Amino acid sequence: MRIRYTLLTDGSSDRVLLTIIDWLLAQLPFSVEFQSQWADPAAVNNRGNGLESRIRESHSKYPCDLLVVHRDSESIPHDTRTEEVERALNSAGLAHQVYAIAVPVRMTEAWFLFDESAIRKAAGNPNGRVSLSLPPLHQCESLRDPKQHLYDTLRLASGLSARRAKKFRPSAAVYRLAQEIEDFRPLRTLAAFAQFEQSLSRALDQLRGRESVSGGVERRR
Repeated sequence: MRIRYTLLTDGSSDRVLLTIIDWLLAQLPFSVEFQSQWADPAAVNNRGNGLESRIRESHSKYPCDLLVVHRDSESIPHDTRTEEVERALNSAGLAHQVYAIAVPVRMTEAWFLFDESAIRKAAGNPNGRVSLSLPPLHQCESLRDPKQHLYDTLRLASGLSARRAKKFRPSAAVYRLAQEIEDFRPLRTLAAFAQFEQSLSRALDQLRGRESVSGGVERRR
C-alpha cells in the first residue's frame, strides 16, 4: 500500500512526531510505502487559529491520504480531543478525510525522555558519564514541564561548561534525538501512546478497505 500522510501539529517543536509515525508505519505486519509531510503551523494559521481553519488550510496546502492531528492533552480526555477533530473535519467539509490523532499528556517531549544513549548522542557527548537521572518512563507524562525537563537534560548530557552551554541549542538537539532513537517500543507502556498507535492502525485499516474497493488508495483533493 502506498500512502501520503500529513502531520498537523499544535506547534513547530512537535514536528518530531514524524519520526515516531514513520517508526510505527515500519512496524506494521503489511508493507506500506509512505511519503510524509508536515503542515507548518506558520503556513496553516494565516486564516485563523481554530482547529477547523487549520485543518482546512492543511488540506489545501498539504493534500494527503491520511491526516495525523496532534493535540496536547491539557487535561482534556482523549475521547474529547477526538470529538473535536471530528467536528472540525465535518465543519471544514472534510468528513471523508481519514485521520489519526496523537494526544500526548502535557507535551510531546515527554515521549523522548526514555533513551539515555540517544540523549547523550543528540547532545554531542555520546561517551558522557554525568548522571542524567532520567525519570521512570511511567512518570514522564506527569512532569510539570516535559519540554524544559528534556532541554535541561540535553544541556546536562552535553557536558559543556556553563559558559559554553549558553550557546547550546536544545531545540535543535531534540530533532537530533528524534533521529537517534531507533526503537520506540518502550512508549507502548504509556496509555496515550497506545491510544495513538490504535488510532493510526484504525486509520490504516480504513485506507486498506478503500484500496481493496477502488484498486488503489483514493486521493482526495
